[in-house]
Amino acid sequence: MTEPLVLVRNLSKTYRVPERAEGLRAAINSVWRRSYRSVTAVCDISFSIEAGEVVGFLGPNGAGKTTTLKMLSGLLYPTAGEVSINGFIPWQRRPEYLRRISMVLGNKSQMLWDIPPLDSFRVLGEIYRVPPGEFRRTQDELFDLLDMRPLLAKPVRTLSLGERMKCELVAALLHRPTILFLDEPTLGLDISMQRRLRRFIAEYNRRSGATIILTSHYMADVEALCPRIIMIHHGQLLYDGTLESLANRLTPYKILRVTFDSEHIEPIDAGTLPTGTELISKEAANWTLRVPRGEATKLAAFILNTFAVTDVTIENPTIEEVIDQLYQEGAL
Repeated sequence: MTEPLVLVRNLSKTYRVPERAEGLRAAINSVWRRSYRSVTAVCDISFSIEAGEVVGFLGPNGAGKTTTLKMLSGLLYPTAGEVSINGFIPWQRRPEYLRRISMVLGNKSQMLWDIPPLDSFRVLGEIYRVPPGEFRRTQDELFDLLDMRPLLAKPVRTLSLGERMKCELVAALLHRPTILFLDEPTLGLDISMQRRLRRFIAEYNRRSGATIILTSHYMADVEALCPRIIMIHHGQLLYDGTLESLANRLTPYKILRVTFDSEHIEPIDAGTLPTGTELISKEAANWTLRVPRGEATKLAAFILNTFAVTDVTIENPTIEEVIDQLYQEGAL
């Protein structure tokens, strides 16, 4: 049995953070006697990822997501634990490892502000020692996938946020990494640009077989790209599995939206509905009901056969509801 591409065992990271009281006296005293407190960002998490997987790494603000990615990419040393990625220990920062990975931070830029993207790409090609022929082929492939040729001669400072993010992705992929860390890659983008970047990431994974670890607060990113999610909260592992399994565990119900024939709505009372059905909202002829998952189809048939209706839809709870419930409860 082969070892997973990414193997994390009991990984922890604790920061020593200076603190002081407010006021001038406290500021002066802190020059000679500084006090500290320990802040645990990541606490004893373990997981593994196979080659070619696209995994969503989720958690609320301050959960430890970015800290974990920085340890996996070798930017931070852990306080405790082990990480092996493709046989390498990330924080040793060996050149062979760095040529296999890339990281995109939605709130950071690796592009030079006052020159066109093409010049930055050439610099990165030299840094990673990409052969000229391979460099040109990779550039052309990425430019076509992202439809970005009109941007290449403009200074980066003149580009929109979405256009700059396209450039960031190209810069991260020029050396064809086999492991890609994406930290909020669609942050601040409009809906259209988010969808385009999701399609690009999915297509890049399909073509290259790269392993991708993605963090995002946009659940549409996760639903579109990640068959599997890993969730952490307060630095601890909460869940590792599929979105569908998580939804079934946390929200064992479906939502029925019913539009009654307005001429027959008055005589109907919620009490006539089957036991176990909860009326969530009622606005004239439009009713929203919550029903156990296994009863949704039967209830829809009951409504259609019993009442005069113009429309019935069965929906799963939104992924935002599922994730929010897990964040609020802090445990499964």
